[in-house]
Amino acid sequence: MTNTAASSATLPGAPLTYLQGYPPEVVQRIVGMQQRDGLAAWLRSRYTQAHTLRTDRALHDYVKDLRKELLRGAPPLSKVAFDSKLHIVKNALGTHTTVSRVQGSQLKSKREIRIASLFKETPEEFLKMIVVHELAHLREREHDKAFYKLCTHMEPAYHQLEFEVRVYLTHLELGGQALWPQGRPNFMKD
Repeated sequence: MTNTAASSATLPGAPLTYLQGYPPEVVQRIVGMQQRDGLAAWLRSRYTQAHTLRTDRALHDYVKDLRKELLRGAPPLSKVAFDSKLHIVKNALGTHTTVSRVQGSQLKSKREIRIASLFKETPEEFLKMIVVHELAHLREREHDKAFYKLCTHMEPAYHQLEFEVRVYLTHLELGGQALWPQGRPNFMKD
């Protein structure tokens, strides 16, 4: 679906960045729920509270534990952090990077995962979906069939969670307030 097709089912001037590619009837239903203030209630009924991971250290431990449990033998991560600029700069919710440096006669690689700070105040299921996505990049670089098969192996509800994260981001994009807890995330402020 093109951006103009998504726009025709939305509020004037709202491009609905996160629902591109979904059928127009799905987009229209989400927009209709938002206009009737039903989207926030639906999301809150599905997810009642945010996770408690607030520091980079806690996030690192969480990701390390998931990597050990779900991707035995995957390379270790040198850094895992929340990144307040990630969403603004790269229009990404999470990134996986490999940094290579020459040390003497050897080439050393370090792998990093950064998660948009927006996910500090979301349900654990949303955070886990983003982390699973980035962990899958340890094995599969491209977003292809093998990549998504690995994502669903690590999190069977991956596709549903991805959709619900997109619905939440659309809620914010259309001017809705952050649902867990109060206030709007920094990237949405004018």
